[in-house]
Amino acid sequence: MSGANPLAAHYTRFRVAERLLLTGHSHQAWPDVALEGQVAALEDAALHVDDKWERAFAQADRVRDGFRALLGDPRGELALAASTHDLALRFLSALDLRARPRLVTTDGEFHTLRRQLGRLGEDWLDVERVPARPVDTLAERLAAAIDDRTAAVLASAVLFEDARIVPGLDALAEACAARGAELLLDAYHALGAMPFAAPPSAWVIGGGYKYLQLGEGNCFLRLPQHAYGLRPAITGWYAEFGELAAAPRPGQVAYPRGAAAFAGSTYDPTSHYRAARVFGFFDEQGLTPDVLRASYRRQVDLLAARFDALALPEQLVLSKDRYGR
Repeated sequence: MSGANPLAAHYTRFRVAERLLLTGHSHQAWPDVALEGQVAALEDAALHVDDKWERAFAQADRVRDGFRALLGDPRGELALAASTHDLALRFLSALDLRARPRLVTTDGEFHTLRRQLGRLGEDWLDVERVPARPVDTLAERLAAAIDDRTAAVLASAVLFEDARIVPGLDALAEACAARGAELLLDAYHALGAMPFAAPPSAWVIGGGYKYLQLGEGNCFLRLPQHAYGLRPAITGWYAEFGELAAAPRPGQVAYPRGAAAFAGSTYDPTSHYRAARVFGFFDEQGLTPDVLRASYRRQVDLLAARFDALALPEQLVLSKDRYGR
């Protein structure tokens, strides 16, 4: 393909110079170096067998550093898991839902929160869904919905259905803190597509399957500092690896402080080997959020111009109202 982006040479296995992959919102193409990470995972397992875990945990730390850089939080406490669903459940299980059995969310959340909160709202909790549109007032309307029974507000930084950026998150975080509610921000559709900085008091979940090109199994939960002493009820035995906090009462499960308290259990470390290598590739190529956002905007503008040039009959074009735009 003439005029292909020079980066295409690093994505030969996904053949990006030969085909259009309009899948940034889902399965991104991986750079060729991803295979190096996967091979390294197998080689460490074959050579070291059960002693591979020290090396695997080092890869996990590199993944944390990659996410920290994207969050602009170099000392952030990050728990890792295979999916944001795993982490959202651990987050919810750390809340005092008996005293505050109410959650506030939007009707524009990705399926992870949409389905799980829907089920919890059937029998266990009071779940209020605030209309996601208009997005310009969403944060303000979420803040207004908080009351003294609200344990948490769960909302996206970027709406997955139409890529609308949600403004006013700092003010929303302040409103949550003032009422004693937690704020969980889903940043999955923000990281790697745009520069992003979460309010310090917010929890943040996200992952690398989409714009970050890390592949499956690479998700994180960023804890705010005030949450370092929480004890999630859904807990894995890896949470015992960290230095435990003060001795618990007899019969009580002990937890470390910080993100280690939200650890799970035995996992496939191949995803972290792959992600660590891809994060390194991004650094080598200077693929910062600002650079990537400029590239994405150029691509979208080009696609829109080419589509408009087709001058298709109006009845063949989806109505804007279908997406609430």
